[in-house]
Amino acid sequence: MAIHIVGNKIADEGMVLSKSCLTISNDLEDTLSTFFLGAFSSDEYYHLRHDTSLNLNEVFSYVSEIFNSHESFYTQSINLAKHLYNQSLYPNIKEGEFYVVLFKGVEFDNLVIDAIGLFKTEKKSTFLKTSVHSGNVNINEDKGIDVKKLDKGCLIFNSEKDNGFIVAVVDNTNKGTTAKYWIDDFLHVGQINDTYTNTENLMSLTKSFVTKELPKTVMVSKTEQISLLNKALQYFKDHDTFDLDNFSEEVISKPEIVEKFHNFKSDFESSNDFTIDCEFQISETAIKKQQRAYRRAINLDKKIQIIINGNSDCVEKGTDSRGKFYKIYYNNEE
Repeated sequence: MAIHIVGNKIADEGMVLSKSCLTISNDLEDTLSTFFLGAFSSDEYYHLRHDTSLNLNEVFSYVSEIFNSHESFYTQSINLAKHLYNQSLYPNIKEGEFYVVLFKGVEFDNLVIDAIGLFKTEKKSTFLKTSVHSGNVNINEDKGIDVKKLDKGCLIFNSEKDNGFIVAVVDNTNKGTTAKYWIDDFLHVGQINDTYTNTENLMSLTKSFVTKELPKTVMVSKTEQISLLNKALQYFKDHDTFDLDNFSEEVISKPEIVEKFHNFKSDFESSNDFTIDCEFQISETAIKKQQRAYRRAINLDKKIQIIINGNSDCVEKGTDSRGKFYKIYYNNEE
């Protein structure tokens, strides 16, 4: 492992480049392994890419050299730190520790291969430290890295080199444009079009269509939107394989809305620069992640919430002299 300090380039913070790699004790190795690897819990994977030639992707080039020869590890860690510094061009990017780690003999996808981890810590936590001196217990405040939460990281597995290796990515610090510098500018990765990605993207597309696009052209109530989301979610839970035509018939059903859904899918793919297959195996892991975003609740006056998990036909909306209301029919009360 090599650790360098990488600052914000537009703030001219510069870098501190270590003069050698670190020798790590067994106890510290266990702590660091948990810290670095514990954040990677998703089945979402990427490939390093470049618009012109894969060899022009700096991370791909430097990592390839390490995989080819471990003796080049320290030199390439310096190159990776410099590349990260050159991409740190947003005002909100904080100076932090940049770790380059070589993991040997990693079990991945039924293979035993090497992997390279790139991690950056930016946030510092306040902690209290006690000490005993001359019979007194003293307490001091200090700042350090919280080993329970990694800020930014990626794991690059020595597999599928011709496609840009297989890469796992995590970024827990920034959203929006500032986050782009780690995933887009520094790593420059694109999602792998696999079972997980297809399921996640199609479920995300469906939610956007039902909650944002459909109300623009069709009078659709909150209850009807939730009913559609429930039907879509149930479809993914009940089927092993997704088929676009079958999904459209079972979930969307109305021909004029089906056409809008297909058109929205094309626009969604173009704006997000990826393609969703019309047929694919459904990923249970992606369902578990996405269903949390399928909000099936109606919030009224910030103090009343109606949660609809099914039977939306039993909910009616209306207006009387007292104001707006929802009427709910039921058979049993528990």
